[in-house]
Amino acid sequence: EGLLPAVTLSLALAVQKMAKENALVKKLSAVETLGCTNVICSDKTGTLTQNEMTVNHLWMMRSELKVTGEGYVPKGEILDGDIVVSVKNSYDLELLLCGGALCTNAKLIAPSEGNDRYTVLGDPTEACLSVVAQKGGVKLDEMARHYPRIMELPFDSRRKRMTTIHQLKDSFEGGHRIAFVKGSPKEVMELCERCFDGSRSRAMNDADRERIMEANDRYAREGLRVLAVAYRPLRKEDDTLPDSIREYNNENIERSLTFIGLVAMQDPPRSEVKDAVELCHHAGIKIIMITGDYGLTAESIARKIGIIKSKDAQVISGSELAEMEDAQLKKALEGEVVFARMAPEQKYRIVCTLQEMGNIVAVTGDGVNDSPALKKADIGIAMGITGTDVAKEAADMILSDDNFATIVRAIEEGRTVYNNIRKFLRYIFDSNTPEAAASVVYLLSGGFIPLPLTIMQILTIDIGTDMVPALGLGAEASEASVMYQPPRSSSERLLNRNVMFVGFIWYGLIGTLFALGGYFLANYLHGWPVLELAGEGSRVYAEATTMMLAGVVFSQIGMVLNNRTDVESVFKRGLFSNRYINIGIVVEVILLLALIYIPFFNGIFNTAPISLIEWLYLICIPFIVFGIEELRKAFLRKKRKEQSK
Repeated sequence: EGLLPAVTLSLALAVQKMAKENALVKKLSAVETLGCTNVICSDKTGTLTQNEMTVNHLWMMRSELKVTGEGYVPKGEILDGDIVVSVKNSYDLELLLCGGALCTNAKLIAPSEGNDRYTVLGDPTEACLSVVAQKGGVKLDEMARHYPRIMELPFDSRRKRMTTIHQLKDSFEGGHRIAFVKGSPKEVMELCERCFDGSRSRAMNDADRERIMEANDRYAREGLRVLAVAYRPLRKEDDTLPDSIREYNNENIERSLTFIGLVAMQDPPRSEVKDAVELCHHAGIKIIMITGDYGLTAESIARKIGIIKSKDAQVISGSELAEMEDAQLKKALEGEVVFARMAPEQKYRIVCTLQEMGNIVAVTGDGVNDSPALKKADIGIAMGITGTDVAKEAADMILSDDNFATIVRAIEEGRTVYNNIRKFLRYIFDSNTPEAAASVVYLLSGGFIPLPLTIMQILTIDIGTDMVPALGLGAEASEASVMYQPPRSSSERLLNRNVMFVGFIWYGLIGTLFALGGYFLANYLHGWPVLELAGEGSRVYAEATTMMLAGVVFSQIGMVLNNRTDVESVFKRGLFSNRYINIGIVVEVILLLALIYIPFFNGIFNTAPISLIEWLYLICIPFIVFGIEELRKAFLRKKRKEQSK
């Protein structure tokens, strides 16, 4: 009778608690699935990192500059070691800063009253290009007026770049328009035929390409995200260009580019992520980073936060994955692996392969193209801040803070819910045993022992006294050990041997002994064994069955406290810290008093007032029951500690 409301209450309370901790669950069933999760496929930027990009290195063919300070440098100056380089005297630097800032869609909103920080509208990666341009003395509004944008070729995950086309007031290298391109260094460099070297452009050679990739890899190994910036003058007489701007496309614009430089930016890992990753390892949960970033950058971040630790960990790029057979992919997924430069359809393939291997997979995503993977995953998790509406619609859960640590807390809550439902079952079973024992004693004695518990009293226990405390177990907080156990199998039964043994046999027999003890105590106080056991219909029989009923109820008081933990001492979490259980205990005691002392109920439930000695017996039961179980748990803790050595 109580299983359905207990399950619903447990899930609802978990959803409420998770919402307060920035995890919005769309379906109650998703909470339970979280408890089975053994693989998390996570994005990098914004989920594992802070999504607060800061440019700290600028690289050009003739110079490498380090941007320093607390987000600021003297206006119009950038530091190169101890040398101050002015933008006005460094044409390649000015071109790099202006090109990066023009080829963005993010907006910076200046600090206002009550807010001393800049606000970013758009991608933080693009915003930091505008910030570093301002640090270099570039006036963004003035620049936008002088070089108005007339067209954009948006970023996509296949090209890994973005292009904007601007009108020029004065001709530049013979062009009346200019296209600025920013994106992945490797992909952009492959489109470049020339490079800007100091104050002029020249033909690019193989040595130049090697230098560029060496610089890119060096930054990537430091965990920095690197973008390349290039340009192309659009000349009217260029035969490769169409006559109409409306016919400009990727193929006829993004070619014959001139390389300007690299912008290296830092997006540090979230401070709490490292501990969350470590907790996942303890919990037997594998984390796989799937990112669009460069492989060395992804590997560096993954090692910093502990996702990968071994020297044999693999970093698989999108191009490498495209050539892999399913069997090869499955073998790679068995070890430590990071996926870089991934396309959305490849993310979907990874999820499918993990599920084929028998895993319960949680996947994070924020873009429209992530929705197939989010839908396919056992738990799809969308980003609440950066996520698109399509991603949120496809997901089962939304992170309002875009934080990986929130996923781990949600998994902990999912495990806790499942454990609490088992605690509920275990508690319900411990009252079933004395109820059954009453009939067994009557039958085995051939009726010599009158039925110690009437049908109405059994219904009182099932529907009345044990219901409210049992529901309180659904609100029990997580145990410290819940994330130090492997994920349960999705095929594991809720009603397992441990629940049956502890509930029916261990707790059940203890409750039966105290309940039957109360029945025989009432008869003893009225002359038994000299006199026969009181027969049905007598006042002594009503008093004896009342003691049996009260014995079950008072055993339940001790049992509900015992069931709050599996092995941990209840004292460690606070004996009365669960207010729902406290209310439940008060309710069942009040209900019992009403059945005993209100004459109207005496006739219906075959109850009668009891003596002071009988009350003293009943009051001792919860303390003894609780003490016995605390000793058993102490023994189990000691045994586990010895086994772990």
